[in-house]
Amino acid sequence: MDWWVSMPKIELHAHLNGSIRDSTLLELARALGDKGVIDFSQVEHVILKNDRSLSEVFKLFDLIHVVTTDHSSITRITKEVVEDFAFENVVYLELRTTPKKNDSLGMSKRSYMEAVLEGLRAVRSVDVAFIPYSEEPRNLSSPLLSDASEKCNGNTRKKIFVRLLFSIDRRETTEAAMETVMLALEMRHFGVVGIDLSGNPAVGEWITYLPALKFAREQGLYVTLHCGEVSNSNEIHNMLEFLPHRIGHACFFEEEHWRRLKSSNIPVEICLTSNLRTLSVPTIDAHHFVDLYNAKHPLVLCTDDSGVFSTSLSNEYKIASSSFGLGQKELFELSKNAIEFMFADNVVKEDLRKTFNSAAKNL
Repeated sequence: MDWWVSMPKIELHAHLNGSIRDSTLLELARALGDKGVIDFSQVEHVILKNDRSLSEVFKLFDLIHVVTTDHSSITRITKEVVEDFAFENVVYLELRTTPKKNDSLGMSKRSYMEAVLEGLRAVRSVDVAFIPYSEEPRNLSSPLLSDASEKCNGNTRKKIFVRLLFSIDRRETTEAAMETVMLALEMRHFGVVGIDLSGNPAVGEWITYLPALKFAREQGLYVTLHCGEVSNSNEIHNMLEFLPHRIGHACFFEEEHWRRLKSSNIPVEICLTSNLRTLSVPTIDAHHFVDLYNAKHPLVLCTDDSGVFSTSLSNEYKIASSSFGLGQKELFELSKNAIEFMFADNVVKEDLRKTFNSAAKNL
């Protein structure tokens, strides 16, 4: 496992709240139990388990939704998630989250995302570069920006680039989806690079989110879609016709979908453990990773929800190695190739190429 941890890695499909530490979730849930908000005895055993059943996974998601309703919790979770990824040598992280609105608790979509930014600024164990090079301010007097901007140039400590994706939840209306896109455009100077479509795949209609997704792309934001999480042939077809910059999962594809995907060369975010735990694929041997890898289709290994699924990006590479017979060199190249699929500018990409080239000599 040490080798996979030491290898530089790129994470392109990580949900912020699904990556929460078990210890943090336990602490926050216990506090809510003490306040009588939840019945702590009903969730404690689920939090403490590693190998959770599908029903327990969804129960955990419901719990996370309850505990992530205040700004301080969001800030804490963000800080810890970035630290955890950096600890296992993830050098570039695209973190996605749905900006939440809760008027009764004084939370707007903007204040939610500002709490996320506070979490990025709170990291001290590693240098966090989340402001794009091209948009770093000339005047570093603002405490909001100067800390992160100076860290972008730090060479003495480990550094992790972080970019943010705003997720449109499938339960949202067209108007709410457009509100999320507008907020993303307003906050681009904080490293917001794209829009994600996610949420319960059995809810909502593709046509609902299409106007917001089209507008996002027209305005220069990248778009990635959760695609093929359930069997919905018509929606998968329409998503591929939209030509997103990337898609996630691609589990319930038919032959027509595979042909369209491969001809379009759309990169796929592969989440092995997640697909197994959610029963999206029957066994690891049946996973479509093998077909895509052998076809030299652009793909990248990701965690999805490292906390909920009790995994890490290093573990995902280890699983790929043991399950598909790939050696360290092949998986190192797989990780390095993800540079080409990330939603970052060329300056960041070149910086990361140097990081991988240097690591190749050491490893």
